[in-house]
Amino acid sequence: MSAGRETGEREREFGPYGGRFVPESLIPALDELEEAWLAARDDPSFGQELDALLRDYAGRPTPLYHAKRLSQACGATVYLKREDLLHTGAHKINNALGQALLARRMGKSRVIAETGAGQHGVATATVCALLGLECVVYMGTEDMRRQRPNVERMGLLGASVTPVEAGARTLKEAVSAAIRDWVANVESTHYIIGSAVGPAPYPGLVRDLQRVIGDEMRSQIEAAEGRLPDRVIACVGGGSNAIGAFVPFVGDTEVDLIGVEAAGEGLDSGRHSAPLTTGASGVLHGAMSAVLQDEYGQVLEAHSISAGLDYPGSGPEHAWLRDEGRVRYVAVPDQDAVDAFRRLCLLEGIIPALEPSHALAWLLDNLGGGGLDLLVLSGRGDKDLAEVLSR
Repeated sequence: MSAGRETGEREREFGPYGGRFVPESLIPALDELEEAWLAARDDPSFGQELDALLRDYAGRPTPLYHAKRLSQACGATVYLKREDLLHTGAHKINNALGQALLARRMGKSRVIAETGAGQHGVATATVCALLGLECVVYMGTEDMRRQRPNVERMGLLGASVTPVEAGARTLKEAVSAAIRDWVANVESTHYIIGSAVGPAPYPGLVRDLQRVIGDEMRSQIEAAEGRLPDRVIACVGGGSNAIGAFVPFVGDTEVDLIGVEAAGEGLDSGRHSAPLTTGASGVLHGAMSAVLQDEYGQVLEAHSISAGLDYPGSGPEHAWLRDEGRVRYVAVPDQDAVDAFRRLCLLEGIIPALEPSHALAWLLDNLGGGGLDLLVLSGRGDKDLAEVLSR
């Protein structure tokens, strides 16, 4: 199994971040999940089944594409990691497959999930259909408006999409609703968290399942160019695609790692989703991490044109890598992301999701001076067409 081979310790904390800030009723379920994952990683039959599904069902390995016209525009050599070509259209299927197999292994017949951009919801609905599991997906009504095609896809796949009207009606509220469901139904239900957030063991588990992205990138770029890249660039919301891409390169200090958040309407406006860039910290959804909050510790509403980045927190491992200085986190405004979305369409004939369009915008504005750049194209843009065309 490609996921997590090098992770031997029981990770609960990343420096001061991580941990479990949850009701006591969830501790046994978290312990059960941690024990199941540690056992599954060492079980050849589990690894073989997951690897076979990733290859034959999801479509791994994904290509590392030399974007020649984009490279010419950037004055650098740019490769795109084509996670948009995976089944369901984004990297989310990597994690959903692994966790659904774990749910079945633990004897859980019901799966719940949260979703913002809809891609994690679609991936979860897909794998539940594949494995014959009941599926309930929580989604804020604002995100349901922005991502209507994905709502329809989830329904076709047999999932029940539960609208969430609270607060900003986006991802934060969907996560809160899913956690309440889990507390009430913990015996029969597994919660497939979609990003590298939440209480332990989720951040490490999701990282392990997503590091297949970075492992493939590393071997592919060495085969193509005979060396490691100068920069690895990925968008960061909760941070699963980015942590999966970064981890295999963390020990290579000559490789710059760049995480790109959503600056929304500008960092000074207060309407953004950039807790890492702004140095924020706090507790959200079961973990200490980078969290947007006010002086009283109240979590602030986030804003991004991208539903997948519209979340006031990020994964605890990202917060730790920020504080350690190993990863540089930056932020890109809405309009710059839309402009980059359109530019990639015209330069390469690829319609990207708005999430990686933030990373692409940063690349276009920070040219590599002839260097070698890897950018994770974490999803495709079908879901974002209405939002982009309205601007």
